[in-house]
Amino acid sequence: MPRRMGKAALACVSVVLFGAACTAGPSQSPPILVNDGNGGSPPSASTPPTAATPLPPLERERDSVYPWRDCNETVLKTMPDKRPKALQCTRIAVPLKSPAQPERLQELVTMDKVGTGPAPVLVLNDVSGVPGTVYAVQLADELPADVLTKISLIGVDRRGTGQSDPVRCVPPHARSGYLGSDPAVLDVSGLLDYTSTAGQTCTIDLEEQLLALDTKRTAGDLEVIRAGLGIEKLSAIGHGEGSRVLEQYADLYPDKVGRLVLDGAPEPSLDAQQALADVAAGAEATFDAFARDCLSRSCSLGPDVRKTLTTVLDQVRHDPLDDGDLTGAGIGPGEVMEGVLAGLADPSSWPKLADAIASLRDGDAKGIIAFLTPIMADDRDDPPRFDVTTVTSCNDTKSRLSPDMITKAGADWQHRFPLFGTVIAKRLVLCSSWAAASDPPGPMPARGAPPILVLGTANDPVTPLPGTEHAATALTSGVMVTWQGSGHGALTGSQCAASAARGYLIDGTVPRDGLVCPP
Repeated sequence: MPRRMGKAALACVSVVLFGAACTAGPSQSPPILVNDGNGGSPPSASTPPTAATPLPPLERERDSVYPWRDCNETVLKTMPDKRPKALQCTRIAVPLKSPAQPERLQELVTMDKVGTGPAPVLVLNDVSGVPGTVYAVQLADELPADVLTKISLIGVDRRGTGQSDPVRCVPPHARSGYLGSDPAVLDVSGLLDYTSTAGQTCTIDLEEQLLALDTKRTAGDLEVIRAGLGIEKLSAIGHGEGSRVLEQYADLYPDKVGRLVLDGAPEPSLDAQQALADVAAGAEATFDAFARDCLSRSCSLGPDVRKTLTTVLDQVRHDPLDDGDLTGAGIGPGEVMEGVLAGLADPSSWPKLADAIASLRDGDAKGIIAFLTPIMADDRDDPPRFDVTTVTSCNDTKSRLSPDMITKAGADWQHRFPLFGTVIAKRLVLCSSWAAASDPPGPMPARGAPPILVLGTANDPVTPLPGTEHAATALTSGVMVTWQGSGHGALTGSQCAASAARGYLIDGTVPRDGLVCPP
């Protein structure tokens, strides 16, 4: 549910992604968009009373110092099969700002530009997801053509990801050992061995780069990019944990903020245990939504999807499946659950996920391996996302729980969240051997910033709704729109949420705070 209830209900017919028509009428219910077939005016705007700064206009890229060129083959290999015609790339150097050598080193950052519009809008993704350059292309593929004549999406491979000095530091046996740990029991001692090895190796391999891979320094990169584009105010879209970077930017540079969309912002609290408990709850709720979808399509998993999965877990526990060159240890229950968790994030991949689970019963692991490969495999053009996710998340938190506390939490979560409790609880072990962050990002009010649009999804297995609501509340000028659907992020899943974002980004129309979009 939304964090603040409005006094108007809206009726809306969604026409195309980033386009809808709506009417407003009096009601005591929270505002909710429903498809009633009636046309009318766009969603009513209501600047939050706490936002004294008006929403600035979009700016044209001018006097840019960046040499935009056709993307080279290395970058193109990481792109989706369908690429927009207007696609250019560039690579820039930004200050590394390592605590060891604050001004002497540089980090390379790769960007792409999608569209012909004069106004640049930066795009950042989760550090654990596809690189920002790829996500910008995927997002552009969902937009009406006219949108990309008004804006250009600037995808950013944030430091350590994609083609931006990618991180490869966790030994393969530590990576596969951690990810493949059996969810039947939380083996804290064994996990500590893997994470200790990862921490030691990454410290040696990354040297000065190690402590420079965090949210605050990534936000600093955005300020460099803004100045290089020749614009006074930065407009951007952040997906999932990428939203945290935009929150940090708005908190550090509120007078430089243009129009920011945070799609699935993560929990801002420094209490990692509570934040991860919410992730486990979100994963369980999303799996239930996946099961309902599966039943509605009469998929191959039968009438009890949860039971089918647990049966498969028992099967591969006793007889691991061949995984080719992925881990060398075979596909067991740990790998299956990591693959399922990855697949739940994108509802468009749910049919493939159902088929992958069903194939495991027949001894075929290729489907689940497809979901695991981006996380674990060290491809020359696509580094394992587990490595940079580990480094960045550990640099962003000071939470370091004792083994006893982790064991206790794991037992509790296994009872409360039978499928994903232990899978998520092992993240409490991940940073145990790393130095605690001295200045981790917490709630960031961004005082003085204009209205910031925050989109949340009811069943999100990556950045669950309670955390997104907390992030919106922490922002002085946060405007919350909630989609009652499932998956990671609302921007490409809900036409209603996308319409609100389109009106905000393109037209400068701030939606009513507390707006609710239907499933």
